[in-house]
Amino acid sequence: MSGRVNAAEFHAQVYEICRMIPRGTVTTYGHIAKLAGHPAHSRMVGAALKFLGDPTVPWQRVIGANGSISDRGDGGEGAQRQAEMLREEGVEVSEAQGAGVGTSGRWRVNLTRFGWFPDVVDIEYDSGSDPEAEDP
Repeated sequence: MSGRVNAAEFHAQVYEICRMIPRGTVTTYGHIAKLAGHPAHSRMVGAALKFLGDPTVPWQRVIGANGSISDRGDGGEGAQRQAEMLREEGVEVSEAQGAGVGTSGRWRVNLTRFGWFPDVVDIEYDSGSDPEAEDP
C-alpha cells in the first residue's frame, strides 16, 4: 500500500476489523493498523475509534501494545468503563496498585491469554463503487 492514507477508508477498515474481534478477546491498536495495511498508523486507529459513532463496533476490545487500557484524558473514567465492558465479556482485567500508578495504564489485560492476533483478515470494504455500473 502507498504511504498516503485515505482517512475515511482507513476508519471504515478499522471499524470492520474491530467487528471481527471475538467477544472475550482483545487486540491492539498496532495490530489493527497492520491488518489494515498501515502498520505505522496505530495512532490513527485510536483517532478512528475516538470519532466512532457506530454502536455496533466493539471499540472496547482494542487496547495498548503492552496490554494496558489507554487513558482518554478524562481522569480515567473512560478507561474504567472500558475495563468494566471487557470484564462483562469475560476478559480478566487487572488493576495496578501502589504509589506512582496513574490513570494511564492502570488497567491491564494479559495479551497472551486474551489476545486476538490473526496474520490476515478479509476486509470487504466498499469504497462506494457501484457494481451496477461495472462491466459484466
